[in-house]
Amino acid sequence: MSQGEKTCEKSGEGLLPGSRVDEQAEAKQCDITILPPERPEVPNGNVRIYQRGVRVTSVDWQRSRNGAAHHTQEYPCPELVVRRGQSFSLTLDLSGDLDSEETLIFTVETGPKASEALHTKAVFQTAELEVDDAWTAVKEAQTGNSMTISLASPPDAVIGRYLLSARASSRRKHSDRKLGEFVLLFNPWCPEDDVFLDSEEERQEYVLNDSGIIFRGVEKHIRAQGWNYGQFEEDILDICLSILDRSPSHQDDPATDVSHRHDPIYVTRIISAMVNSNNDRGVVQGQWQGKYGGGTSPLHWRGSVAILQKWFKGRYKPVKYGQCWVFAGVMCTVLRCLGIATRVVSNFNSAHDTDKNLSVDKYVDSFGRTLEDLTEDSMWNFHVWNESWFARQDLGPSYNGWQVLDATPQEESEGVFQCGPASVTAIREGDVHLAHDGPFVFAEVNADYITWLWNEDESRERVYSDTKKIGRCISTKAVGSDSRVDITGLYKYPEGSRKERQVYRKAVKKLFSVESWGRRTWIRRAGGRGLWRDDLLEPATKPSIAGKFKMLEPPVLGHDLQLVLCLTNLTSRAQRVQVNLSGATILYTRRPVAEILHESHAVRLGPQEEKKIPIAISYSQYKEDLTEDKKILLAAMCLVSKGEKLLVEKDITLEDFITIKVLGPAVVGVAVAVEVMVVNPLLERVEDCVLMVEGSGLLQGQLSIDVPSLQPQEKALVQFNITPSKSGPRQLQVDLVSHHFPDIKGFVIVDVATAK
Repeated sequence: MSQGEKTCEKSGEGLLPGSRVDEQAEAKQCDITILPPERPEVPNGNVRIYQRGVRVTSVDWQRSRNGAAHHTQEYPCPELVVRRGQSFSLTLDLSGDLDSEETLIFTVETGPKASEALHTKAVFQTAELEVDDAWTAVKEAQTGNSMTISLASPPDAVIGRYLLSARASSRRKHSDRKLGEFVLLFNPWCPEDDVFLDSEEERQEYVLNDSGIIFRGVEKHIRAQGWNYGQFEEDILDICLSILDRSPSHQDDPATDVSHRHDPIYVTRIISAMVNSNNDRGVVQGQWQGKYGGGTSPLHWRGSVAILQKWFKGRYKPVKYGQCWVFAGVMCTVLRCLGIATRVVSNFNSAHDTDKNLSVDKYVDSFGRTLEDLTEDSMWNFHVWNESWFARQDLGPSYNGWQVLDATPQEESEGVFQCGPASVTAIREGDVHLAHDGPFVFAEVNADYITWLWNEDESRERVYSDTKKIGRCISTKAVGSDSRVDITGLYKYPEGSRKERQVYRKAVKKLFSVESWGRRTWIRRAGGRGLWRDDLLEPATKPSIAGKFKMLEPPVLGHDLQLVLCLTNLTSRAQRVQVNLSGATILYTRRPVAEILHESHAVRLGPQEEKKIPIAISYSQYKEDLTEDKKILLAAMCLVSKGEKLLVEKDITLEDFITIKVLGPAVVGVAVAVEVMVVNPLLERVEDCVLMVEGSGLLQGQLSIDVPSLQPQEKALVQFNITPSKSGPRQLQVDLVSHHFPDIKGFVIVDVATAK
């Protein structure tokens, strides 16, 4: 704002009685901008010449009315926040009456070097009707010298912070009066906007809900983690806009960059690069080594607000540390804040195909242990990304809808660690040649999982294993509830079906350049070893035995693990099997940390016989090397007498326990007690435990509560009060934090009523 302008948060607050604002704003809404008296021009230093004509003396931005109409009333920033493609009203006080032929001329501009050619500036005057594809101003009403104007932006306007100016048509061209600033966002409520979403329930969930759930764990044991998106918290909108301004594209050519911000394809791709810090001073620095010195463990974050505020207040220094769910949570906050419907998606058994051959090639030794120096690809227990809803004007209407965006820095795209938007429809149909990053996303959910036994003589043998384990239980939070919705069918046809195999072959054909080598086909890979096409598409010979791990008791943190390996002879003849067992604590990326089991068994199986090999892993075996992911990987390499090989694997996530109860009705502005039951999961006494509490609209910032020392497996009740500040369903997160064991995380939804 120019010098002399003043926007009031509350009428007359902090002002002396008798001031101009006090006199003129009394009995008016609190969002009135008072403009200073115009200074007379002194062209020659002797004669004062006053401009003739009407001028604007004050502006009422009608924040309450506009906020309700534009679904922006939750933003706490001082400027008016509105959405594009929809009219908003403001009331102007004029210094006099306009002549019958006189109009008001408005100018809106955003970004540096704003220009009409770049569509970052528009000049328009009051008219009788609105025009769909241009900025317009229509007079709604006039009482005396007070005029209410309805302004409207086109549905493809550039989003961002705008300066609004006005002058009477009788006044000189360069005498525009700066009325103040407002923020323009994408509009999923506008049918002509590319981000339009035709479901009010989904708009409430994917645009306005400021909390959510991120699914983590393993395919057979999926766990829900609460996340505070907090897009309406203090300073978050300013921070989200500053993320765009910190991008390399903006630093290189600010005016052109701003002009592209009408396009959700452009904006979301920029954000996917800026949420990670790999190519720029982006928001979050990744760390997957299990060591988080000098920063915060990814599992300690409970939401995006603290991360974004720390990045902003730290002068854009990347925040340490994040992993996939942190990147996805932050990106969801930013895109919802900017007005794009966005959700968080978890893919279990997610492929990281580094060499772009649509297969995850895992090399193991005779105990089933991963040989990391040979294995370039990986299969993560889970991976989390985002989907945003918008039209694909670049691809055509068939590819409108959900688009994959991934801010986790895994592979470079066009020289930058960014991913997407990739159409979910294009992924399902195998159209991997379409923008952006289709091959990588297709592999994450569709790659074949191929295991190779690496022999001491450096030869390799194909080992039978489940090749279809990639891309299971693709999950997101349900609309309007905390349930998990399986959306695997949006990404691919039923595994193993004829259609799924057709799509896979279609993707292979589009991706690879091939050359004929006799009867076989050699596939060029981006780097490293090549593969025969036969190796890629033909399964290994199915062995004559079957194997499966089974837990005898639920795997609980701090307890011994009891399970069996069940082996079954599928033939009518006796067989001998050499079973090599290994176990390791792992990260959620399945990268081994430390070996905790190494043993062999010679087993004789009679015809059709099943035998169970007992396996016990004590707490003392894994406690020192267990990571915060609380995961263990077991492997059994089964070598059958006739040369057959079978690899059996099991991922285990250790369980923990916490319960949260709200003791009474929750009402805005009224304190209510919360009771938390915690349990020491260990068979030893622990001290220095802390409850960390967070909840947007339930308490300001984070709450830290000391927990008394806990005896082995002791339960304890902890109470504290919260005072809700916002109504509606609110998420309260409570974590039990201790250096003795990984964080134990819980959350509860609190339905807050409006005070009567």
